[in-house]
This record gives sequence, structure tokens and C-alpha cells, in this order.
Amino acid sequence: MKRAALWVLALVLTVAAAVWQRLSGPTWPVRGELHLPTGEKVRFRLPRSAEVGKDLKVWLTVAGGPWTGFVRCRRVPSHEDWQLLALSSEGNQLWAFLPEQPPAGKLAYQFMIARQGTMGGGTMVPGEPVVVRFKGHVSTGLLLPHIVAMFLGMMLANRAGLAVIFGEKQARAYVWPTLALLTFGGLVLGPLVQKAAFGAYWTGFPVGQDLTDTKTLAVVLAWGWAAIRSRGDRQWPVLVAAIITVGVFAIPHSLLGSEIDWTRQPQ
Repeated sequence: MKRAALWVLALVLTVAAAVWQRLSGPTWPVRGELHLPTGEKVRFRLPRSAEVGKDLKVWLTVAGGPWTGFVRCRRVPSHEDWQLLALSSEGNQLWAFLPEQPPAGKLAYQFMIARQGTMGGGTMVPGEPVVVRFKGHVSTGLLLPHIVAMFLGMMLANRAGLAVIFGEKQARAYVWPTLALLTFGGLVLGPLVQKAAFGAYWTGFPVGQDLTDTKTLAVVLAWGWAAIRSRGDRQWPVLVAAIITVGVFAIPHSLLGSEIDWTRQPQ
């Protein structure tokens, strides 16, 4: 009964970490609503991730009207001026198409809307520009095993840590399966996913600042160290590796991810 409860707890911790990474990361859509000075309510769900291959439709819903305005956008990071895109409308929806970018290219964008016929003024929606990153298509056959391996590796890491905390003798039994799953999912399949999405196999330490790559490397090294150091009754290295894993996967997914630095590109 105790072992079953610890497996359930490990699963809950893993799901919570995965959901937190996704919701807190910079690719999750910006949602919200605000009230205009004229009293109408604006609702929006603005994407921060898009696939290459077509322009990206961005839209918001606002009652009343008729409304007019534009979307302003520019590549980031860059020294470019804002490009203005006129809004189209149908019913309560206003939209525009952002120009497609290459993999790892980013655009900052923001709506400016005003009631049609109004002289000057207008409202920015949302209050700060939203940044969307474009990525290449990653096939399900590659993405699914990557996600499954990483998820199972995280769950086994949590289970190993709980085994140490609750005094189970077989905590070391989880070390090598955890290391194998995280290595396969993160260091074998991970670079293939990265290449398909952003055109490079590795952009983390020591060649770049991508935290997704870097934190994957950190947990693999932690479990490799635990596999070497945990011998006999010495289980504290397993707990250390489990704590490192929890801390690493508390970092939002895709934070400081791959991007094209337009300030360094030829004009």
C-alpha cells in the first residue's frame, strides 16, 4: 500500500511540474480581457508560438463598433522600426496576419484599436507587446517518444527521491532507469527535436544560452553522478539528484530558448 501511494505521489508531482512548465513558459498564449474607455470589453488569446509555412493570424474580439486600427509588429531582437498592419473585421472579430519568420525568428506585436470615425487616440491591446517565436514542424513520431521518455524519467526521478525520504531500501534500483530515460529523451531525441524545430541540434551550454538544453544536460549529469556515488547503503546521492531534477524542471519550458539575433544579421 505504501509503495502504491508513493507511485501515485510521484505521478502527481510529475504532472504538476509538467503543467507548471507549460503554463509558465514563454510559448503559452497570452489570454485576458480589458475594458475600453468607451465601455466595451475586449477579449484576446494571443499566440506566442507558431509553425513556419504560413503567415500567422492574430485576432481579438470586441463588442460594439464598428472598430478600426492596426497591428504593429517588428522582429526581435532588432533595431527595426515598427511595421503597421491594417486590421480586417467581421462581426466582433478584428484580425491581421503577421508575416512568417524563419525557425527561431521572433516577432513582437500589439493591437491598436479605436472606434471607426474617432479622431485620434486609440487603445493598445494588450498593454505590452506580445512576442511570438516561429518553429519548424516536428513530426509526432519524433516528438511523442521524446515527451514520453522525459515524462517517465521525471517520474522515476521523483519516485527515487521519495524512496530515500520514506526509507525504502531499493532507492538505487531507480537510478539507472532514470538515467537511461533522461539520456535517451533529452540527449538523443532532444537534439533531433531541436534541429527540426529551430535548425540546430544544440544551443545550450557550452555553446549557447538555451535553458531547455542546459537543464537537460544538468539532470543527466546529476543522475550519472548519482549512479556512480550511490553504492551499498549510501542513498543520499539519489536524493540529491532527485532534488536537482525538481529544481531544474521548475524552470519554465523554453525559457531563453533558441532565437535569431537580428541585430547581428546583415541588413
